[in-house]
Amino acid sequence: MEKATAKKNTKSDPIRQIIEGYITYILEQGHEPASVFKFAKDLKMKEEEFYNHFTSFESVKSAVWGHIFELTIQNIESQEVYREYSAREKLLSFLFTWIEELKKNRSYLLSLYANKRDMKNLLPSEIKNFKSKFKDFANEIILEGKETEEIANRPIIADRYDEALWIQVWFVFQFWLKDTSPAFEKTDAAIEKSVNLAFDLMGKSALDTFIDFAKFLYQNK
Repeated sequence: MEKATAKKNTKSDPIRQIIEGYITYILEQGHEPASVFKFAKDLKMKEEEFYNHFTSFESVKSAVWGHIFELTIQNIESQEVYREYSAREKLLSFLFTWIEELKKNRSYLLSLYANKRDMKNLLPSEIKNFKSKFKDFANEIILEGKETEEIANRPIIADRYDEALWIQVWFVFQFWLKDTSPAFEKTDAAIEKSVNLAFDLMGKSALDTFIDFAKFLYQNK
C-alpha cells in the first residue's frame, strides 16, 4: 500500500518524477540520457511537460543540489538548540547534516563527479546555484558572528569571508567523495578541523588585539 501511494505521489508531482527518473537513469546507465525526448518517453510523459519544469538535464542536476541544500536547512532549523548555537557551531551543524544528505545520493554523486579532474579549478555549472544559496546562508552566520564578536570585522578581508567558507564547503565535498574510511569518519574529522581553522582565522587574533590597543594609545596620548 505504501509503495502504491509513493508511486502515485511521484506521478502527481512531475518535478519529483523527473528528478528521481534522472537519478535512476544515471545510476543504471552510467551516463546522461541521449535526449530529453527519449528520457520523457521513458517516463511516460510528453517532452513539453519536461520543458515546463526544466530547460535541460543541467537544470535537473542543479535541482538535485538545490533539494539537498533545502533538506539540510530544514533539518538544522528544525532543532530548537540550533538557535542557541554560536556561528562556528551553526556551520558545523550545516556541514555534518549536509554530508548526511549527500550520503543518500552518494552513488549518483560519485558517478557524476568522482573522476572529474578539473573540479578544484572549475566549478560545474549545475552547482553554481547551490553555491549562491550557501553563500547567502554563510553571510547570515558571518553577520551573527560579527555581532557577537566571534568573527573579527576586518576591512576588505571581511567582505571575502563568505567565499572562504564556500571554498571550505567545496573542499569537504571533494574530500568526502574520496573518503573510504568507515562511516566516513575521516570526513567528520576534516569538517571539524577545517571549521575550527576557519573560525580561528576569522576570529580576533593577538594581532587584532595589539592593533586595537595601539589605536587606543594613539587616540589617548
